[in-house]
This record gives sequence, structure tokens and C-alpha cells, in this order.
Amino acid sequence: MTVVVLGIDALDPDLVDPAQHPHLTLENYRSIETISSSAGEPSTHELWPTIITGLKPANHGLTLEDDGVAWGNPLLDAGSTAADYVLPDGLQNRIGEWLLTNTAADAFRTPADYYEENGIETVFDGRDAKPIGIPNYVVDPDEEDREHALRRSLGDLFERDQSAVGGHSSSDADAFYEQCMEMAMIRLARTRRALRNGEYELVFGYTSGLDLIGHVAYDRPDLQHRAYEELDQFVGELGDDLGPEDELLLVSDHGLQDGVHTHEAMVAATNERLVEGVESVTDVRAAIDAELSATDHDRTPRRDIEGPADTHDGDEVREQLENLGYM
Repeated sequence: MTVVVLGIDALDPDLVDPAQHPHLTLENYRSIETISSSAGEPSTHELWPTIITGLKPANHGLTLEDDGVAWGNPLLDAGSTAADYVLPDGLQNRIGEWLLTNTAADAFRTPADYYEENGIETVFDGRDAKPIGIPNYVVDPDEEDREHALRRSLGDLFERDQSAVGGHSSSDADAFYEQCMEMAMIRLARTRRALRNGEYELVFGYTSGLDLIGHVAYDRPDLQHRAYEELDQFVGELGDDLGPEDELLLVSDHGLQDGVHTHEAMVAATNERLVEGVESVTDVRAAIDAELSATDHDRTPRRDIEGPADTHDGDEVREQLENLGYM
């Protein structure tokens, strides 16, 4: 069996309804506590490392400072210590706005080896696991998928703007919506592909599309409502891929209303036992560990994808391919 975790940035417990969003609420869902950053709001940069480690930001070391500038991030190491002393706070904030708008230098791409190098355990350690797009857990920093490429290319579709209600503005909210939903579809498709592959006991995907839309929807609530409806359909399609023993867990890092992060996150699951002990974002990793430890996991390809096969015949075919040099 496979445990599938889908991280949906900014999925808000106050904006889901089991009648309207059955796939976002699943069999059981609940609001959980989150953690605020030094800037006063919950921070994506800090919270996904918390979710995969179970540690508070001060303990895993990936913290947000100065309105979006993660000066301790490996991408910004050069000169960062000096910057705290020589740059006025206002200038640091303006640099932070530029970095968040020009996301080629975004602060969410800490390499996965950061955790091992700092002696920090994650939910992926010692498992056949597939992490997909998790902020600040980048398996290969030299590669990016389509969601990240689309995010980098947003330009004036998504600009940091402190004068706007939600801190961001868009030159074309409808075009921005379409691009964000494409981002979500890509990550959902990658998560579905990893599940259907049958090689993993844990598949953990993530998408930021809902969060981005929420930041510019303070004067277009119809866009946020539509995003919830579409995302509910996407998650329903993922649910159709689950086998009878597979489980699905949805988790968010915070909510988002009126363009601003809220101080509630949420979880939802296909089985109550996955969420019954989760009260905070710091509890998610333990819930996943418990589920994986309590159940058996095999790496057999899914028969509905691969078709029935006799094991003996499969070994003979493999031997023939090896003899021919194809394996």
C-alpha cells in the first residue's frame, strides 16, 4: 500500500464544505494549529520544513526574516551576514520584495541534503519515498518542474506590492488564475504518476497554486471560490487512483482569506486514524510515521496499470532481456 500526502498551500478549513468539496474534506477533516513567523504571519518558507520534520522553525533552522528575505538560505549565503549589519531595514525589505517577485532567486529551494548535513530527520528517511516539489526540500537543485518554471515566469501577473490588501497585485487576475491552476494540475499529475508507478510507500506532493490565487483574490473572491471547486475535482481524480489499501492525507500550512494568511491550517484523510492525533502542523510527520509503521508496504506494480502477470514468466522475460543487453 501507499500513503499519499498532498500538500495544498493555503487550504483553509473555513473555506471548505463537505457538501461542496467532498474531495478536499475526504472522510475526516479538521482545523489544526500553525506557527507564525517573525513577520507575524505563517510562512511557507518555515512551515513545510516543519511539516516534514515535526520540528518548530527555530529547531530546523529555516526561518523567515525581514519580510521575506531568508538571509540564512543557502542561495543567499554570500554576504548575508554582513547585510544584516550594513543594510537598513527598509532596504532589506525592498530587496525581499524583489526576490519574492523575481522568483528565479526564490527562498524556497533549500537542498534536501541540508537536513542530513544538520542532523535533522525527515519523514522521507529510510523509506521508498517520492517527494514532489516540497518547499525547502529540493532533491535536485539543478532541476525544476513545470510548476516552478511557471512560478518564475509570472512577472507582473504576480508582483509584491505592500500597498495592496494582500501584499500582492496582478496585472491580469484571470490570466494569473489560469497559470496557477496549470501549476496545480502539473503537481497533481506528478503525484498521480508516482502513485500509479507502484514503487513507493510514501508519495508526498505539493502545490502552491491555491495560495497564489488567494493572494490576489481579495477583490476577486470568485477566483478563490472557483479554485476550490477545481482543486476538489483534481483531488477527486487522484482519489480514483487509490487502491483499496492506499490512504490519502491532505495537509495545509495555513489558511488564506481576503488576501492574507490566516492562523489556521487543516488536514483531511481517507481514514480517521491518520488525522485523529493531529492538532498542529508539528504533528503531521508523526501521523505519517505511525501510519507507515503500522501497515505493510510492497513495491509491486499496480495490476490495473500493468495487467496480471505470472511471477515465473516475469523472471524468464527479465532474464531474456538481460541476456540481450537491454537490462
